[in-house]
Amino acid sequence: MDLSKANLKNTEFWDCINVVLPQYDIDSCIAATTANPTWLHVGGGNIFRAFIARINQRLLNQGLTDTGIIACGTMDYENFERVYKPFDNLSIICDLRPDGNTGYEIIGNITEAIAADYSMPEKIDRLNEIARNPSLQMISFTITEKGYALRDADGKLYDAAAKDMENGPSHPVTCMGFIASLLLERFRAGKYPLALVSMDNCSHNGDKLKSSVTEIVDAWIDKGFADADFRDYINDPNKIAYPWSMIDKITPRPSDEILNKLINLGIDNLNSVKTTNGVFVAPFVNAEVPEYLVVEDLFPNGRPDLAKGGVILTDRETVDKAERMKVTACLNPLHTALALFGCLLGFTKISEEMNDEDLKTLVTKMGYNECLPVVCDPVILNPEKFLKEVLEERFPNPFLPDTPQRIATDTSQKLPIRFGITINSYMNDAPEKLPELKLIPLVIAGWLRYLLGIDDSGKAFEISSDPMADFFRNELKAEGICFGMKESVAGKLTKILSNETVFGIDLNKTGLTPAIERYLDSMIKAEGNVRKTLHAAIAD
Repeated sequence: MDLSKANLKNTEFWDCINVVLPQYDIDSCIAATTANPTWLHVGGGNIFRAFIARINQRLLNQGLTDTGIIACGTMDYENFERVYKPFDNLSIICDLRPDGNTGYEIIGNITEAIAADYSMPEKIDRLNEIARNPSLQMISFTITEKGYALRDADGKLYDAAAKDMENGPSHPVTCMGFIASLLLERFRAGKYPLALVSMDNCSHNGDKLKSSVTEIVDAWIDKGFADADFRDYINDPNKIAYPWSMIDKITPRPSDEILNKLINLGIDNLNSVKTTNGVFVAPFVNAEVPEYLVVEDLFPNGRPDLAKGGVILTDRETVDKAERMKVTACLNPLHTALALFGCLLGFTKISEEMNDEDLKTLVTKMGYNECLPVVCDPVILNPEKFLKEVLEERFPNPFLPDTPQRIATDTSQKLPIRFGITINSYMNDAPEKLPELKLIPLVIAGWLRYLLGIDDSGKAFEISSDPMADFFRNELKAEGICFGMKESVAGKLTKILSNETVFGIDLNKTGLTPAIERYLDSMIKAEGNVRKTLHAAIAD
């Protein structure tokens, strides 16, 4: 049986293999959404289908809305052509439970999947039509933190961003330029209100979105592409809102094992593909069951009853606390620690790392002893319970095919949030405790050791993509730091550790530099020294 809209009518087949079907009429949903769209989502990746689209489907199943979600892509259009269109925009969500059982649900509420491809005017016309419709309540985003960036680490505009500012709204290249162009369409159509909801895993994501859109709009106004009152429109919270959010759900790349399971169930036309941009995509998503989405309740044009779909709606301060709890203490820094040392020690699954006593002790001690003490309790989520779930259920889940190599991607972009905020908290609130930090400095040293691209057995490996990797590898090389060096690295990391953009703070001012140097010095001396250094550090 192929995965298709027509074949969903064969309910006996899907019931027989325990696949949950949409509990609403898909054609009616498509018609209602086409006429009066309420939700446009930018970014059609795994977490969108496994979590965000599912929130809307829950509302449809309960009869609390009659419209679905329109998906939009600003890059990697192959995703839509190869795993959306051939399957009528359907996806199978595979819930990977720690007991080994898998739950299956078909998502049927993605009514359109539109590439923001300016070489295809009909697609841009449709997106502009959606933007002009007064019914549109929100545009949400999962484009990764890089998608909001207009400038590099030195503050220089990327070429694409500079072109968008120079050329105006007719043919933007960046995602932020594209969003600014949609807002201009909406402004000219009637100054209709709208919420722009970043659901990306980065701190104060709403502010990042607003800042980038505003910078482009300011340039357009200066060059005469838009009137000055357009700036007032995008900065009026009663017109355009940029709520903060915190999202959490682990959605690894498609697993061949899960693909084979689905094929063995009798679903014939499934496949997994690698796009030309190196992204692995499939008409199914394998994901863990736990999920959290905390959103600031700012929706000037109204919103569906998101709470009934599993969203926690609250105020900005609470979102900030929940985000800091997760991103700076209870999950993300631990994930980064496992990613870096997992790559160095030859692991290919996060869950297998949790069977390694040294690595399990590393993240447990770091979480409870170094990160948790400076977390503000968001109340809506209990930090200790959250951390316990991460360490005892989520990371150890052997059926979740997540890899340290995936988590190690873009580490330079993650360090200032995952570690810098915690170190700053100690600097501001408990400076006398800074000398007691041992494992956070170990992980920072671990990142520098990882950048050498030599594992603990002395073999070269390919590091994951990272926009700042080459810069720091050259910095290390300039200082003569390499695997097997005999002299000490003491005094050679001062410039590197002063980079506040990457570390969130000048680490030389924290007193942690000697510890970082000592750990790195130990780890680069010989084969097996990463393991020895790790074991000694967690034993202290």
